[in-house]
Amino acid sequence: MTEPTTPQLQPMPEDWQRALAVVAHPDDLEYGCAAAIAAWTDAGREVGYVLATRGEAGIDTLAPDECGPLREREQRASAAVVGVSSVEFLDHRDGVVEYGPALRRDIAAAIRRHRPELVITLNHRDTWGGVAWNTPDHVAVGRAVLDAAGDAGNRWIFSELVERGLQPWDGVRWVAVAGSSTPTHAVDASPGLERAVASLLEHRAYIEALTDEAPEAYARGFLTGTATATGERFGGRPAVAFELFNR
Repeated sequence: MTEPTTPQLQPMPEDWQRALAVVAHPDDLEYGCAAAIAAWTDAGREVGYVLATRGEAGIDTLAPDECGPLREREQRASAAVVGVSSVEFLDHRDGVVEYGPALRRDIAAAIRRHRPELVITLNHRDTWGGVAWNTPDHVAVGRAVLDAAGDAGNRWIFSELVERGLQPWDGVRWVAVAGSSTPTHAVDASPGLERAVASLLEHRAYIEALTDEAPEAYARGFLTGTATATGERFGGRPAVAFELFNR
């Protein structure tokens, strides 16, 4: 009996100019899709980052009031490596982000400010596939992003945003979810992979608290391994995968 073939991933759309990446924590994008972001900024596209938290609960040996500012600095440096200068923090509490109207409103406001055509987030499902459990913050933020992409275009949802000068933006055409166990599209990671490694390495304090492995070996091993595995479904080229939702 012939074994079923795994469908190849399709190239991501290229007919857009502005993207906004909205995730829960510092380092989420660096683990998820920085190589793609580097390729996009190289091509002259605009990408902004919005983070729901400052990652203040992410390092066991550092109290939140010390950890938050450190991780914010690391995130800004990390973003700069891949050509992103706009980095905003919504100041929801790390570890206890709640899905609901308040989070949706904050993300819709960010979408109205930045007016992107493409919105990027991280896996919003309960697991990473199989039995690898996802974190509540990722689930809450990912779901809120998918909803807020529509909220941003409706003047009667969160009408207080209009009073703040944030007019509706109905121009989001896609939401791309990195880290999905059911990806549909991909971006060639080859041009941006070295900068993706360097970008992840800017989270040095976090990495050093996470593993005893040398930071560069850890970052390079993780990102190249993931990109190579993804590339098996993208013509053999190292790749970053996304699950693409049309708006």
